[in-house]
Amino acid sequence: MSPPCEHLAVHSVPHHTLTRLARAWLAEDTPNFDPAGVCVGSREVEARLLCKTPHSILAGCPFFTAVFTEVGCTVDWIYQEGAEIGEDAVTLTAVVRGPANSLLLGERPALNCLARASGIATRCSQLQAIAKAHGWHGEVAGTRKTTPGFRLVEKYAMLVGGVSMHRQDLSGMVMLKDNHVWASGSISEAVKAARSVCGFSSKIEVECRSAEEAREAARAGADVVMLDNFQPQELRVTAQALKEEFPALLIEASGGVTPENVALYLSSHVDIVSLGCITQGCPVVDFSLKVQKPDGRLNRMFNQPQID
Repeated sequence: MSPPCEHLAVHSVPHHTLTRLARAWLAEDTPNFDPAGVCVGSREVEARLLCKTPHSILAGCPFFTAVFTEVGCTVDWIYQEGAEIGEDAVTLTAVVRGPANSLLLGERPALNCLARASGIATRCSQLQAIAKAHGWHGEVAGTRKTTPGFRLVEKYAMLVGGVSMHRQDLSGMVMLKDNHVWASGSISEAVKAARSVCGFSSKIEVECRSAEEAREAARAGADVVMLDNFQPQELRVTAQALKEEFPALLIEASGGVTPENVALYLSSHVDIVSLGCITQGCPVVDFSLKVQKPDGRLNRMFNQPQID
C-alpha cells in the first residue's frame, strides 16, 4: 500500500483511535448478517475511488484507509491528504483492492467519512483564502457545533483545511456562555469559580453581548472574550477599545458570520473569527467507489465514464 497521506494532521490521530472508529462504523452498518455479500463472494476485485466535485480539498484519508484495513483491503492513493482535486468532472483519487464482499462492507462507512471530511476541509480552505487575501493576522476557527459521535473527524478536517479547531470539547479551554453567567450570578463570579478549578493550565473565555460585559470579563481575568452577534462596525469599535485597555486580551468574533460576510469581521483588533457553518450545513464532496469488471472496465450499470 502506498503512503496515503503526507499532511501533518495525519500524525495527530493515533492508530488505535483510527481502529476503534473504523470498527464502530462497520458494526453500526453491519450489526449481524450481510445477505448481499452472498451475491459477490470473496474473489479479489479492484475498485476505483472517483471524486465528482471539482476543486475540492481531499480530507479523511486515514479514516478511509482504516475502514478498509479493518476488512482486509488495501488502498493506493493517487492524491495526498490536503491536496486540491482538479477541475475535471470525474477524477480518479485512489484504488481499493480486496475481497469483493469485504470491499463492499467497507464502502459506505469509508465514503461517508471522506465525503464529510473533504466537504469541511474545502470550506475551511475557502475561508482561509479569504482571510489571506485580506492580509488578516488572526485565526479562522470552528466551533463545538459538530455531529454527535463524529467530532474527531470533523475537527481533524478543519486542520486539513487550514483553520483552527477551537476547543475540542468541554474538558479543553473553559468557555463561559450566557447560561453559565446567569446561573453564577455575574461574569466575575463565573470567572472566579472556573479559575479555581482549571488553574493556570487552561484559558478562560467569556461570551459577551456588550462592551461592558467584555470589560468585566477582562478585569475578572478572562484570557479571551467572545464578542457575540456584534455587527461588523460595532465589532471594530469595541475590539479596538478593548485592545487599547487590555493589550494582552484575545478577542473572538462569532455569531452571524458566514462565508459570504466573513471579510467584514476581519478587523485588525480581532484575533479569532469562529463560524458554526464550518460544520453545520456544510456541503459534502461527492465521491463514489466503482468496482471494475474482470476485463478492466468500470461497472457500467452505474453509468460511470471509463477512466483509462
